[in-house]
Amino acid sequence: MTATTERAGSRHRAEDAGLRWELAEQLDERLGDPNGAGPLSYARAASEDAAEEFPAAACELLGALGVHHYYIPAEYGGALTGFPQLLEIVRTIARRDLTTAIGHGKTFLGAVCVWVAQDFAGAERLASLVAAGEPVSLGLTERTHGSDLMAGEVVAERTRGGYVISGEKWLINNATRGRLVCLLARTAAQGGPRGFSLLLVDKNELPEDTYRTLPKVHTLGIRGADISGIAFDRAPVDAGGLVGREGEGPETVLKALQITRSLCTALSLGAADHGLRVAYQFAAERELYGRKLLDLPAARRTLAETYADLLAMEALSTVAARSIHTLPGELSVTSAVAKYLVPTVADDILNRLRGVLGARAFLRDYYEHGRFQKLERDHRIVGIFDGNTMVNLYALTAQFRSLGRFHPVHAPDPETLAATFCHTHELPGLRPGQLSLLARRGSTVLGSLPNNAEVLGAQASREPELARAAAFARTLAVAADQLHTRMRAARPVPGGAPVESFDLARGYSVCFAAACCLGVWRHNRRLAQQTGTAGHWTAGLWLEACLARLVERLEQAVPGLTGPQPRRPAAYDSELESLFERLLARLTEQYEAGELFSLLPGRIAEGPPC
Repeated sequence: MTATTERAGSRHRAEDAGLRWELAEQLDERLGDPNGAGPLSYARAASEDAAEEFPAAACELLGALGVHHYYIPAEYGGALTGFPQLLEIVRTIARRDLTTAIGHGKTFLGAVCVWVAQDFAGAERLASLVAAGEPVSLGLTERTHGSDLMAGEVVAERTRGGYVISGEKWLINNATRGRLVCLLARTAAQGGPRGFSLLLVDKNELPEDTYRTLPKVHTLGIRGADISGIAFDRAPVDAGGLVGREGEGPETVLKALQITRSLCTALSLGAADHGLRVAYQFAAERELYGRKLLDLPAARRTLAETYADLLAMEALSTVAARSIHTLPGELSVTSAVAKYLVPTVADDILNRLRGVLGARAFLRDYYEHGRFQKLERDHRIVGIFDGNTMVNLYALTAQFRSLGRFHPVHAPDPETLAATFCHTHELPGLRPGQLSLLARRGSTVLGSLPNNAEVLGAQASREPELARAAAFARTLAVAADQLHTRMRAARPVPGGAPVESFDLARGYSVCFAAACCLGVWRHNRRLAQQTGTAGHWTAGLWLEACLARLVERLEQAVPGLTGPQPRRPAAYDSELESLFERLLARLTEQYEAGELFSLLPGRIAEGPPC
């Protein structure tokens, strides 16, 4: 992964790389066959998990391949020119081992506040340390306050030359192994939104008696990760360690988390691909009473529907990553949707696949190194860190007024829409100054849903095979309008948002995912039909399946929103069965070809199954 290859592969132009996951292919190939005995093999990950051992060899391999250079923006000498790059990279690593993906990728989370603060001198210094392979952690949470950042008790007392820090941060990833900690500390006794600041602490520069790392916390999943903490006792940090300006810590953290929440979806995509691959392999191999498990209708439907769920979440994740560049002022909405919905759906996928695997989903040593039970344990943390499910739903409820007022977005900029949805469209650079804590004029992405549904309907009049996808799109567009009407009427109650508002936020997230699917379809269809995944795009196959699943999920989230549910005729069920059978054929095709489970082509290192 040379710098030339890295930057060429990141431009997202059809003439350079085409519509395929080229960067992911390069990385996966260099990591080697995970069925072998390498540092990032399935067997090695299982062994380290059983021993609660940090995946040091895997992280060393990623370092040797230069992956950490993607945690540094190009303007500071790194390889990161577009956040979709990170989506590809983290998804590739997570598909093998979530512990490694989280443990190594934590450096980006630790550094991103510095990139967002646009403190050039501090960013250059940090970039040089990250480029040298030094891990960085983010010190936010405290033992008695959890994710309530405004209640933090770690204090940074101002001195003539800088600050002295006292207090304890707990449940910090890489707190022990990492050299640097980006720390949120109280710099004003009264606290409040302007009473906290960020400090970049270099443990190598602290007197030994001024800090201590806390014991590793034993966890259900990612058992080998360094989840620990750090305590300070008047630890001196010079004035150059201040990130941004004093008092701007919470705002910088919240803006930085919008970026990381948008990218956490890569962990879930990797996990869902891994789980679906294990379940499909078992179904294809398992034979009872002279019949393959894969021949049973219930197993076939489960595999096809979970595959559709994965494809829908890929569309949402790709749009979220591109939105960091194209719609930074709306990222407070986009990131909350992505961080809530993608891990939630991935958990649902793994839960359903557990039924296909039966007892082998729970066995640690008997089947495929116990990969599935480890995967399921590991993925549970994804919905918790960087703001848990309820935090992200609440972030949406807090913006109901502006979201409802400006839906749909009238006359959105066509160039912005193209850059947001089209995989091959060149992206603008990151503009941290345009990140905002609130989306003041609604969501451009969800605002595109009515028009894209109408366009699909017009296409269906010329291409009848798109009719069912168009019908699902109309249902979702009408439901989105009704949803925004309810959001405008919602009123906060003492202590937060009412329960009904959380249901509306769940429904909003589903409609947002539908808008992403329609946008990705509209802006990539022509080129995608010339790729190795053309079968997904023919006759709107993937789009119809994904929208069908989203309609069902929306009805579960907000019952009655999609209208009365009459008794479905047998023909409807027959059409759905045919739809998911055709989608299962595409899943089988990718599995047998040794391809990523995706809307776009992407080879995986293990290749076709033996």
